[in-house]
Amino acid sequence: MKRKIVILGSTGSIGENCLEVIRANREKFDVVGLSARSNVKKFLEQVDEFKPKKVALSNAGSFLKLKKGLSSGTKILAGEDSLTELVESLKSDVVVSGIVGSAGLIPTMAAIKKGIRVGIANKEPLVMAGKIITAAAKRCKATIIPIDSEHSAIWQCLNGEPKKRIKKIVLTASGGPFMNKSLKQLKNVTPAEALNHPKWKMGNKISIDSATMMNKGLEVIEARWLFNMPPEKIEVLIHPQSIVHSMVEFEDTSVIAQMGVPDMKVPIAYALSYPDRWPASLKSLDLSKEKRLDFASPDLKRFPCLKLAFDALSKGSVFPSVLNAANEVAVEAFLAGKIGFMEIPKLIKKALFSNSFDDDDSLKGIIAASSAAREIVSSILKR
Repeated sequence: MKRKIVILGSTGSIGENCLEVIRANREKFDVVGLSARSNVKKFLEQVDEFKPKKVALSNAGSFLKLKKGLSSGTKILAGEDSLTELVESLKSDVVVSGIVGSAGLIPTMAAIKKGIRVGIANKEPLVMAGKIITAAAKRCKATIIPIDSEHSAIWQCLNGEPKKRIKKIVLTASGGPFMNKSLKQLKNVTPAEALNHPKWKMGNKISIDSATMMNKGLEVIEARWLFNMPPEKIEVLIHPQSIVHSMVEFEDTSVIAQMGVPDMKVPIAYALSYPDRWPASLKSLDLSKEKRLDFASPDLKRFPCLKLAFDALSKGSVFPSVLNAANEVAVEAFLAGKIGFMEIPKLIKKALFSNSFDDDDSLKGIIAASSAAREIVSSILKR
């Protein structure tokens, strides 16, 4: 029987890779729902090919353009709440959450409440509300499978291992495009330089997060909740080759690592096929051609965003949500040319250590803190 799948964010890099995996396994899937924000041209091509029952367009302003170009009988939902309506109204076995930013929180929660498999690629839901999401998954008997290559690697390394035997988990980081730049050089980098990732092809926001290492900071917070691991047992190592995707050290000092070619289709395919493993039409890893595998500790002076993520975890409550929201606004400002690269962590720090947030880690409180953090950074930018 085919697995019914809904993909949130189908026109983004995760969504496109997910559809490539499905193309190679068409007999195993029925795409019943797709969502996008505003890329109507690409969305129409996907809808025409996969013919889902329903689609959602979060940018309501593009509704007429989509409706005009749609030839099938697919039902269209539009507006910011349409993603949640899409998830709730369709009978599905798998929901892939590939939306960039905090917009993915509520629809991801909706999928979890259905008690199905949820492949999480966007970091923000677990960063903002990891405690709530993991508790809901346990209560509703939903299976959360990470799609990030690093968390997928940890998931695979931990398969069948008792948690009490874990000494630490190690998330690897490529180091991004500025691994070897000095502090002085970092002050003058441009958005174009920051978007030029040496290993991974990603969306703009994630590429900037990789350049600042906030991406890894958000992954640390994710890992804390996905694997129920205290922050002191989570380590980050720079690994520029991006061959070792992450590893786990156990009490006996044995280290298990997951390795592979740097291609997002690998963790996506694993999340969709688990507990099975399907054949993939990808190039195999050839270690004989890898002259070296390097590892180094990150420099927190040059990449303070990583430390800020640990600070947010230490503060707890709503502060991971504050960190995430402040980062989103700061990255937008950098991409628009309003601030310099090293101003990103300065803005985030001002929000994170302000006294503007209530200690209310309910879903409502988390969303309120996110909005407040956006206002704080936006007001600083206006000044």
